[in-house]
Amino acid sequence: MKESILKQKTYAFALKVIKVYKQIIAEHKEYVLSKQFLKSGTAPGALVREAEYGQSKPDFISKMSIALKEANECDYWTCLLRDSDFITQVTALDLLTDNVEIIKMLTASINTAKNNLH
Repeated sequence: MKESILKQKTYAFALKVIKVYKQIIAEHKEYVLSKQFLKSGTAPGALVREAEYGQSKPDFISKMSIALKEANECDYWTCLLRDSDFITQVTALDLLTDNVEIIKMLTASINTAKNNLH
C-alpha cells in the first residue's frame, strides 16, 4: 500500500516540477539550473517505478536509495531557484513541503526493506 501512495505522490510531484520548469524557461530563459531541477524532481518517480520490479530486495533498496538522493538533490535546486528569485517563495514552499513528504516515505520504505532483509 505504501509503495502505491508513494508512486502517486512522486508522479504528482514530477508533474508539478515539469510545470515549474516550463514556467522558468518561459519567463526567465534560464536553462541550466532549471534542467537540474527538472531531472532531480522527476527522477524519484521513475526510480520508484523501477524499484517496483527490482530483481531482488537489495536491488529494490538500491533504487529507492537513489530516489531518496534525487529527492534530496531536488530540495537543493528548489532552494537555489527560490533564493535566486527564479521561483516565488510560495511555489518553493509548495514544492519543498511535497518533497519532504516524499523523502519521509522513501526513508520509511528503505528502512522497512532493510529490516525485512534480516
